[in-house]
Amino acid sequence: MKPKGRLFVVSTPIGNLEDITLRALKILKEVEIIACEDTRQTIKLLNAFGLKKRLLSYFHPKESQKLPEILAYLNSGQDVALVSDAGTPGISDPGFPLIREALNQGIQIIPIPGPSALTAALSASGLPTHRIVFVGFPPAKRGSLKNFLSKLSEEEGTMVFFVPMRRVCEFIKVAQEVFGPRNAVLAREITKVHEEFIRARLDTLLDGLTPDKIRGEATLLIQGK
Repeated sequence: MKPKGRLFVVSTPIGNLEDITLRALKILKEVEIIACEDTRQTIKLLNAFGLKKRLLSYFHPKESQKLPEILAYLNSGQDVALVSDAGTPGISDPGFPLIREALNQGIQIIPIPGPSALTAALSASGLPTHRIVFVGFPPAKRGSLKNFLSKLSEEEGTMVFFVPMRRVCEFIKVAQEVFGPRNAVLAREITKVHEEFIRARLDTLLDGLTPDKIRGEATLLIQGK
């Protein structure tokens, strides 16, 4: 009986292409298929390193439609690499359902570690890292957000959020209402040309933002109680 394929969970650069690892390039070169979020983003990455591969789009909210096809390849003995648009798959992106179902079907999962906005932001934040709470993307609506953050008000660890820059001003205002003037760090454009870490208390954090910076996504860290 032919052995099942392996699912490689491959981290890719979050901005600077030089951050890709030698092992990631080796795996992307060797696998038969790459499951990705946006094929246009992954093609740019592959082109930068002279690679051509078959791509399968795997994105929210259509993960369930693509699962059977990807699992069929794995069960037939073909190796598949799972990548996200940037960073480490499975961390607040569509990778989790595929990984869970692959495990249920006895498929080996192999992590290929590398870039992550979560660890990059933490490492340079200057906030305590002995205990952290990764929250991911919080609710967008103000009422839901305030209720969501209120449940974290007694948390002692540093909290890490992924926040679209277009929502970051509102997020910071609500966070200040809930947490008070705690220390916080807004990390934007990590590893890119305009990388910036704004370190301040929540009540003054917005002072460092100008209209030209309200774009893309940010990683926002708030010190625990």
